[in-house]
Amino acid sequence: MPVSVGMYAKSYDNIKTRLDALQLDIDVIPFNLDGKYLINGRETDPADVDLDYLWLSPELSLEGGLKKAFEIALTTRSIKVMQTFNAGLDNPSYKKVSAKGVRLCNSSAQAIAISEYVMAQVFALFQPIADQRTLQAGKQWQRTPFREIARTNWLIAGYGPIGRATAARAKAFGAHITVMRRSPETGPAVDRAGTLSDLPTILPDTDVIVLACPLNDATRGMANTAFFDAVKPGAILVNIARGGLIDDAAMIKALDDGRLAAAVLDVFHTEPLPDDDPLWSRPGVRLTSHTSFAGSGVRKRWEELFLDNLPRFVKGEALVNEVNPADI
Repeated sequence: MPVSVGMYAKSYDNIKTRLDALQLDIDVIPFNLDGKYLINGRETDPADVDLDYLWLSPELSLEGGLKKAFEIALTTRSIKVMQTFNAGLDNPSYKKVSAKGVRLCNSSAQAIAISEYVMAQVFALFQPIADQRTLQAGKQWQRTPFREIARTNWLIAGYGPIGRATAARAKAFGAHITVMRRSPETGPAVDRAGTLSDLPTILPDTDVIVLACPLNDATRGMANTAFFDAVKPGAILVNIARGGLIDDAAMIKALDDGRLAAAVLDVFHTEPLPDDDPLWSRPGVRLTSHTSFAGSGVRKRWEELFLDNLPRFVKGEALVNEVNPADI
């Protein structure tokens, strides 16, 4: 029997040529944003469809169809594996899908882009580029001292694909890398490892803190008053994970007190960030609109991940990025 594969109709149109070239024994069942599968040209209710593999492609988010896709996933009669473009699975719908016995695979395609975003933001804080441009405009010949990344201490909370990519890049510039994760396994870029309980001893000598961990019951609000009381004066915080990791009031107080030199925020409790949110104009805050993943190569890597994982499933091999249900 062919492996049945569900995907958004527009995504299928985009990927069909490359998918056909794999010569897999599959039966593609597209779905539309009306919540129907298209079988033999006819719209079919999800409750009447069994799938081996469901792909939630990036087009669904870009076109505002993710909510409808979750509805389809939750009402499809049966699904063996669902692969998503998301790295974080804190959306409650993922837990509901997993509870139905569906195996979930998340995405590592964003890791390169997000790690480059982190490095760019830190460089922008360490290097006085704006001052240099002002001096140039005024034809002023003046030295502009800057801070080096070399020999700074970095804490990367979370050591999944994004944490690993960030560690490798910071390490290449000579930073000392500490990672926070649940297990002691690390990698060649890591100098020290700890867990959430080790933060009080890690934070006092950390220059750059990067939040790249999942949002769950253990990490929600982890950057709280005790967290900021422990940070090294002048530290920089970068959050590219989820807004719920941070107690905003505690962070703002740390900025007011000079404990934090700057906070780079790409994610927030509410997105889009409301116009009246004080973070927009708060001194010391650099914010972007959840855009750290928007690198030029991400879309291609999303598709390559799907085109790698689907053949693995068809051949009965281990899947890339399969997530432990307990971690969802």
